[in-house]
Amino acid sequence: MFQTSGPDHDFFARRCIWVNGPVIVGAGPSGLAVGSGLRGQGVPFVMLERANCIASLWQNRTYDRLKLHLPKQFCQLPSFPFPEDFPEYPTKYQFINYLESYAKHFNINPHFNETVQSAKYDETFGLWRVKTVSTSSSNPSEVEYICRWLVVATGENAEKFLPEFEGLQDFGGHVMHACDYKSGESYRGERVLVVGCGNSGMEVSLDLCNHDASPSMVVRSSVHVLPREILGRSTFELAVTMMKWLPLWMVDKILLLFSWLILGNIEKYGLTRPCLGPLQLKNTQGKTPVLDIGALEKIRSGKIKVVPGIKRFSSGKAELVNGEILQIDSVILATGYRSNVPSWLKENEFFSEDGIPKNQFPNGWKGNAGLYAVGFTKRGLSGASLDAISVAFDIARSWKEETKQKKTTVAARHRRCISHF
Repeated sequence: MFQTSGPDHDFFARRCIWVNGPVIVGAGPSGLAVGSGLRGQGVPFVMLERANCIASLWQNRTYDRLKLHLPKQFCQLPSFPFPEDFPEYPTKYQFINYLESYAKHFNINPHFNETVQSAKYDETFGLWRVKTVSTSSSNPSEVEYICRWLVVATGENAEKFLPEFEGLQDFGGHVMHACDYKSGESYRGERVLVVGCGNSGMEVSLDLCNHDASPSMVVRSSVHVLPREILGRSTFELAVTMMKWLPLWMVDKILLLFSWLILGNIEKYGLTRPCLGPLQLKNTQGKTPVLDIGALEKIRSGKIKVVPGIKRFSSGKAELVNGEILQIDSVILATGYRSNVPSWLKENEFFSEDGIPKNQFPNGWKGNAGLYAVGFTKRGLSGASLDAISVAFDIARSWKEETKQKKTTVAARHRRCISHF
C-alpha cells in the first residue's frame, strides 16, 4: 500500500492496493453467493459496497409488506439453507436476517461506503484497475484496487428507472419511486396513481387499498397475472416440475388454463394477456409474470381502478391516452430498475449498452481477461446462485494455477541462488 501525490492531494488521500484474488463489486445476494464460494475454495477477495450495509436494495428500497414471491427453497443461496422455522414465503425482514447470517457464517466483510468510480482493464500489465471513493469518514478518500479478476455483482436492479412524463413538474402533488415507498399509512383517504403493473405496482396498489387509499393503476401494455399457488402448490414449483417432462409452450398452455380456471377472465378488467406465454416471455424478454396475492380481488371489486397509459400531467391531474382526466393527490412510480454498469465499467464487449451481459443465461457469467458477472440472468435468486457457483469455481481454478506457478518460480529462483554459492 503506498501514497501518491497529485493536484488534489489535499482533498483525496490516494492509495493503491494490490488484491491477491478477485474484487467483487456489490454486497447483495449475488456478491455474497460468490464470496461464499471463494471462501470454500480458500481464495482471498475484496468486496466493495457503496451502501452502509449488505443487500441495500432489500434493506433500504423495499416496502414493509414485501415477502419473497417464490417459495424459500428457490431463493436460498449456495451451501446455506433457510432456517426450518421460516415460512414458505419469508418476509423481507426474515430474508435480510438470512443474508446477514449468511455473511457472518462465511466470514464475508465487505468494504462499506465505497463507491466504484471506474473499473478498467490495463492491457499492458494484464490487470484490472478499480478506482473507488470511500465516504465512510468526513474526508472522502480515493482508493485504487489492482487485481487479476473482477466480479460485477451489482445486478439488474442497481438504479431506479424514472421515465419522463410531460408536465410531471407541474403536477404539484407528492411523487416518489416505489423504491422509496414503505407503507400506505400516510396515504389514507388519498387518490393515488400507481404507474406500473408488475409485482411491485400490484402490491403497492393492494397495500394502498388496505390503508383506505384509492389507487388507480396504470397498465400501459399487456401483462400475465398468475395465481401464486395452483392446487396447493407454488405455481413456480409446478412450472419447474412440468418443464422437466414437457416442452415450454405446453407448460405455458397448462399454466394459462389453470389461471383462467382460478382467476377467471382478467381481460374484462383491463388486463390484456401477451401473445407469448408467461414462461416464454420471461425467457425471451425477461418480463416476469405477476403472481397474484390479492390485488386481483380488489381490481374486481373496483377498489383498484385499472387505467391506460398517461398522456400528460398537470396541476393535481393526470390525462390518460383515452382522454380521461384523473384527479389525483399523489403519484407512485412502480417503473422498475436498471443496471448501473455502463456508468463505471470501461468495457464494451461483454456488457450491452443497458448494462446486461450480451450472452444470455446460462452463458452470461464469464467475459474476457478475468471479468465475470453475477445477478444479471433475469432469473432471480436461483439464477444468481447458479452463476455464482460457476464464477467461484472458475476463479478458484485460475487462482490456484497462478499461485502454484508463482510458488514454483520462487522455488526455482531460490535453487539457482543456492547453486551460486
